Amino acid sequence: MKKIQQDAASALEGLLFDGMTIMSGGFGLCGIPENLIHALRDSGVKDLTFISNNAGVDDFGLGLLLQSRQIKKMISSYVGENKEFERQYLAGELELEFNPQGTLAERCRAGGAGIPAFYTKTGVGTLIAEGKEHKEFNGETYIMETGLVADLSIVKAWKGDEQGNLIYRKTARNFNPMMATAGKVTVAEVEEIVPLGSLDPDNIHTPGIFVQRLIQGEQEKRIENRTVRQRENA
Repeated sequence: MKKIQQDAASALEGLLFDGMTIMSGGFGLCGIPENLIHALRDSGVKDLTFISNNAGVDDFGLGLLLQSRQIKKMISSYVGENKEFERQYLAGELELEFNPQGTLAERCRAGGAGIPAFYTKTGVGTLIAEGKEHKEFNGETYIMETGLVADLSIVKAWKGDEQGNLIYRKTARNFNPMMATAGKVTVAEVEEIVPLGSLDPDNIHTPGIFVQRLIQGEQEKRIENRTVRQRENA
């Protein structure tokens, strides 16, 4: 099966429907599938539930889909950089399911591994634990969290080959690898597509069996926050 697609719109063709659940990889603005996000916006698909560490910023990443009002619910761990997210949530226009960051990552990993639920100490005694099953192990209280599976996962990698084997760079390995396994269909965008056999098998992070479609895209690689100090006089 030919996995390489001409562009992001082609890669998503036939996969989208209103009300679907989508996982979107990345950490802040690092390693996000920005070309696929643009194609989602342009498709007009709506009432989406997004599973993502964060919601981008107001004019980039998933923030674009918040602006176009295509997202109905976010399952996230950090949303502090997006004013439109804040406005929609406080106005009751957007649903939010908050997760501790490690819990969100493990829920995605569990979903990809076929694990329906697991127990964790994180969140015990807080609002996160309300309504969840509690159980004691070795005298310690744990809460049950469920694994997550999405109708579609969109991920961003550094390199990929024709079979969809992927390598991520540094911070882009946050969330992308586990989300690639937890989608019923996974579409990846990469900076470079290399010939089959070019990637060292020991360095492959996502095996191609998890990836159904692949594109090569140009990425803006925007910096989320820039902090500098004044130059000291010599």
